Amino acid sequence: MNKQLHRLDLNLLVILQYLMEERSVSLVAQRLAITPSSVSKSLSKLRQWFDDPLFIRSPQGLLPTPLMYHIEKSLPEFLNLSSYITEIRDTEKPRGMTFRLMMEAPLNLIMLHDLSLNILNQYPESDVIMRDWDYNSLAALVAGDADIGLVGRESFHSSKESINHLPNILNFDVLFTDRPLAFIRRDHPILKEEWSLANFLKYPHISTEFGNRIPWALDDLLSTMGLNRQISLSFSTFEQSLLMASRPEHNLITCTPGYCQHYVNNFKLDLVCLPLPIDDILYQQLV
Repeated sequence: MNKQLHRLDLNLLVILQYLMEERSVSLVAQRLAITPSSVSKSLSKLRQWFDDPLFIRSPQGLLPTPLMYHIEKSLPEFLNLSSYITEIRDTEKPRGMTFRLMMEAPLNLIMLHDLSLNILNQYPESDVIMRDWDYNSLAALVAGDADIGLVGRESFHSSKESINHLPNILNFDVLFTDRPLAFIRRDHPILKEEWSLANFLKYPHISTEFGNRIPWALDDLLSTMGLNRQISLSFSTFEQSLLMASRPEHNLITCTPGYCQHYVNNFKLDLVCLPLPIDDILYQQLV
């Protein structure tokens, strides 16, 4: 079967060369100043493309397969050519470029607010188009109608929104990991009660659509326990859910990624932030 070169990220061959030299995922990660998880994911993509394990784990480290030894003969030539092309390219930055960014809110407000300014400063006469992440954003990236997407993904094993379900044509990396937290109005009656799962589920909830789904991984996890939340209200963004949870006219609770605590603090919302009242082993499935 002929392999299509355009489906192989040629940057992965650099990692392949380092793996041959180090015979260790962790050592390659240190050398490239990236996470071991990123190296492992790159190796998985290479294994899929070459249809070969490439390296076998052993007490002595990673042992190359016969195909990997064959590939090794061509790697230095390719890398030298790549380095040569990189060095002779025009150093003048292109002008008049358009950058199309799709970002999850409020991540774009609290952690990436200066990204657009950095782009404008580095690329003269460029345009930056920033849009909130929505259900069509992933398709826009695949189709080439967007350049960069920043969005949370779920880690629950049966979630359709996990990293494992991203199309192979996309290159991605994990910038940070997080866990969902409960945000509750400061005078909410539950704060005078035991912080238990039973009391947590006793009150109505605000949910935020994720991947065009109102229930998300937390609800999937609760379902395995024979439990469910009473979702009385749903919004399309986390900040909308947080703003509503801070209002005094109701007893609604909302759950959002932990990074949203920065948004709550920055905008001084009258909310208390608590970890979900579930066992740590179960909680880890949502990180």
